[in-house]
Amino acid sequence: MFGFRKRKGKGSEPGTPEEEQLGEAPPEDASQAVPETAAPVTRDPGEASPQDGEEAAAPEPAAGTTSSEPVPEPAPEPEPAPETDAGGEEGKKGGLFGRLRERLSKTRSSLAEGLGTLVLGRKEIDDDLLEDLETQLLTADVGVTATQRIIDDLTRRVSRRELTDPRALVGTLREELTALLAPAARPLTLPEDREGPFVILMVGVNGTGKTTTIGKLAQRYRAEGREVVLGAADTFRAAAAEQLQEWGERTGVPVIRGPEGGDPGAVAHDAVEAGRARGADVVIIDTAGRLHTQGNLMEELAKVRRVIAKQIPEAPHETMLVIDGGTGQNALSQAKQFNQSVPLTGLTVTKLDGTARGGILFALAAELEGVAIRFIGVGESAEDLRPFDAAEFVDALFEE
Repeated sequence: MFGFRKRKGKGSEPGTPEEEQLGEAPPEDASQAVPETAAPVTRDPGEASPQDGEEAAAPEPAAGTTSSEPVPEPAPEPEPAPETDAGGEEGKKGGLFGRLRERLSKTRSSLAEGLGTLVLGRKEIDDDLLEDLETQLLTADVGVTATQRIIDDLTRRVSRRELTDPRALVGTLREELTALLAPAARPLTLPEDREGPFVILMVGVNGTGKTTTIGKLAQRYRAEGREVVLGAADTFRAAAAEQLQEWGERTGVPVIRGPEGGDPGAVAHDAVEAGRARGADVVIIDTAGRLHTQGNLMEELAKVRRVIAKQIPEAPHETMLVIDGGTGQNALSQAKQFNQSVPLTGLTVTKLDGTARGGILFALAAELEGVAIRFIGVGESAEDLRPFDAAEFVDALFEE
């Protein structure tokens, strides 16, 4: 009844005292000796931890450019101490949910409140209302594919007289959005009885908060009682290994690193070997930030994956892309390109507290089938890296 309208929307971190510098190893050779290790050193609990890489995402290169050098990423500033919720138990409208709702206020204003305004004074659901709804969804970066799916389903309901009251439209839309996100909301679950470490390969462009996300994951897993090893395979950026080293010191996690400008594959190899030798539960490997348009650097990621797979055939068990939610549809473009070079299993979407473009999660869920949204970042403290829950996310956008 209502066709899809052709409108367009708007379109380092943690480690222990410095490990002995490791020599380069042939990246494809799995017969390397396990690097020497040093006992982790922790800092006093009161010390501040690095901030959630809130740098601006690196711009796309101009057409025709083929730069192979990653864009430098600013060093992190101190992270504020985690906030606590008074009153003990968390309630649906208080505690951590209230914090999430507050941090998503810009997206809520753009999406949910805008939708509520659309239905005011309307007596029926007609073509004009659905067209305005379509525009609102596209403006909030929900994306063409997800928007078309939603509009088509609402149109069917209206034509069958299953939906007639404009006041019920927002509630129905809320159900549609939750159903759209649900298949992508799969938590990252570490196996309890596996032999050898669970290997996580972290990828992404500069400025998304990738290395900080690694530090927060290390802190999370350490709090669960797991042994963690970090691999500083970002050998291009001078400050990258130091940032990761600092995260290791704060969390009591060893960091395996190599010489500046060294072979990332060799560092990844040594990190996995160190994890196996130490009986670690998790090995998290950082990689240099790169634009998805840099073919030679994307091929390097594929090479790192091959090195890891030669040591543990099914590894890396998780290839996680960290993207900046504030980049809107460009985040979707990044995810598609990375997924072609290094098949992704999970996403972490950061900086959702500073943008009105949080609708990008719906676009990611609609267009990256099979790739889970593992975590969302809504602030600077460790607690603000949250496992993604579809119903909770939509509730935070729509509940008063």
